[in-house]
Amino acid sequence: MNAMALSRNAKRSLMETAGTARGRLAIGGSALAIAALGLSLLFGNLDAGHAESGIAMKAREMAKLKSLDSGVQAEIIVEGLSAQERNALIPISGQPAQMSGFSAIGTGSAQYGTALKCLTQAIYYEAANEPLQGKRAVAQVVLNRLKHPAYPNSVCGVVYEGVNQPVCQFSFTCDGSLLRTPMARQWNESRDVARAALAGSVEPSVGSATHYHADYVLPRWAYTLAKIEKIGAHIFYRFPGGAGSQRAFSDHWTGREFIPQIDRSRLEAMLAAQMEPEEPAFVPGTTVTPHVADRHAPADVGGRLDTTKTWRLRIPDPVNGRSGAGGSAQIRELSADYSAEAAESAQ
Repeated sequence: MNAMALSRNAKRSLMETAGTARGRLAIGGSALAIAALGLSLLFGNLDAGHAESGIAMKAREMAKLKSLDSGVQAEIIVEGLSAQERNALIPISGQPAQMSGFSAIGTGSAQYGTALKCLTQAIYYEAANEPLQGKRAVAQVVLNRLKHPAYPNSVCGVVYEGVNQPVCQFSFTCDGSLLRTPMARQWNESRDVARAALAGSVEPSVGSATHYHADYVLPRWAYTLAKIEKIGAHIFYRFPGGAGSQRAFSDHWTGREFIPQIDRSRLEAMLAAQMEPEEPAFVPGTTVTPHVADRHAPADVGGRLDTTKTWRLRIPDPVNGRSGAGGSAQIRELSADYSAEAAESAQ
């Protein structure tokens, strides 16, 4: 997930980064500003001198919410052990809101199979090796977004949001991961969790969570959203204020599920870029790539043979070498050649 899991570009990245990504991400938010944002979302502008339609107000507030985890806020501040340490210092915001289950898509619906596939993909590619609770939590995030006005109102719409844009919400949909054949056991486990979630199962430990990221990355938005819980390698968050309360999740399923068309060549290029090893940096003027184990000063050619130059090793004839003057002359010539080359390389 780009802003949430960064689980992979960064797995390859451990990337984050998941907790989400593809990042895929410290400034402390003002408590007063967060509270005001929540109130404005739930009650609108109370100033009679600035009356505007509910639709216009809603669109403006949704834009504010989306900006909380995009742009600069999506930047990854730090990765690795430092990220884990700093993530641990962010306090839990309190008890998660209790959410109702989602069961709007009947198993007999023509849309059910597609919704099940999208949700299974999200669980598998984001949390295949996470504990059962972690898989359930990822499913909860997807269905929470479906019901929130800041996101698409279908399972596949949430999972594939931004897939053909510069930034996708779930990194596995645009980093080439979909081209990898799933592992059977983990896929079946993920599908079981997806099936249960679509039947109304809820993961209460994450409540109204709409975001998550891997604990080995620290996205900037982690200081802006409200931290709920850590499960396995993922840390879950909700929107601050009223935007993350149960009442804010009032939207309904759109009634249609479909997987958007994806540029396969783009996925292949992304996957190839992840698998292709980086070429070591080449230093002009030498055919030997510098290494941290080298035990010499930068200007010292000690032990390096620079074949890009005209100098060539010449070994004295051992017969003449034993004859005295002839061999000594050749040795002196060799020493002079080497000294001149060393001086040239040091310049």
